[in-house]
Amino acid sequence: MSALSIRLPESLHKNAKVYASQEGISVNQLISTALAEKLSALATQDYLEQRAARSSRDKFMAAMAQVPDAEPDPMERK
Repeated sequence: MSALSIRLPESLHKNAKVYASQEGISVNQLISTALAEKLSALATQDYLEQRAARSSRDKFMAAMAQVPDAEPDPMERK
């Protein structure tokens, strides 16, 4: 585990204390979790952009051609 010293606007720090208290966790845990969520979102965006860069309309159309042309099950229409 490493230590990091950051400066926060007073209003952000105040809100962090309130929400950490509501969740029953420390401000450090709240900030760590929030950062992990943000990093996960950024990594997901990078992954999707990389996948999109490798895509092609021809491959998409070939995959779609393999999907059977059938009506959905009546239970799935609801």
